[in-house]
Amino acid sequence: MRVDVAFTPDESASAPVAIVVDVLRATSTIAQALASGYERILCCAEIEQARALRREIPDSLVGGERDAVRIEGFDVGASPREVLESRATTLILSTTNGTRAILAASSRCEEVLLGSLLNLGAVAGAARERGEDVAIICAGFKGSFALDDAYCAGRIVQLLDASRGDAAIAAELVADAFPDAAAGLSARTYGPPGLEEDIAFCAREDILDVVPRLAGMVGAAAEIRR
Repeated sequence: MRVDVAFTPDESASAPVAIVVDVLRATSTIAQALASGYERILCCAEIEQARALRREIPDSLVGGERDAVRIEGFDVGASPREVLESRATTLILSTTNGTRAILAASSRCEEVLLGSLLNLGAVAGAARERGEDVAIICAGFKGSFALDDAYCAGRIVQLLDASRGDAAIAAELVADAFPDAAAGLSARTYGPPGLEEDIAFCAREDILDVVPRLAGMVGAAAEIRR
């Protein structure tokens, strides 16, 4: 078993198992939504795709953000604190980075899992159970390296009993550079201010025993279930 890390979705890392990480905030929000009782999450790249699905699917909610701001007309944004209670069967989600990374991974890996600090142990355990090579794919920020995702990827690497590629070693070194998760996530230099409460929420480790997985496609959207 070998683990490697792609620090952006466009990097070529591929393996039978992918773990997509957008710790601030898409993969944290999806894990929380499933733990709260949503049956599935439909991940869309484009805003209009999400709006169309909202019109087509009864008992659904549409959420998302662009540049960390809730999309106009959407029911919720992309904060995990907005999905602490289930308000529908289906959550339709479109975000700046995370949902695109999920769709990219779905095109080149046999199984796609979603990782965050909230479900750190659960997702690492699921990957270990498979016993196959793992590619941790970071959502990054608009195609560029994101320190918070690299930190979370490094924490997952630490929990996998696997040989490490150079990028996985680098991610582990990033994780080791910070005293705790809050420091690792707060060190980012990109994006808008005002996410302090979400950072504190997403920095909690191992509070959810849920492993979001790609279940298939609904049109152009990736369907995520537990």
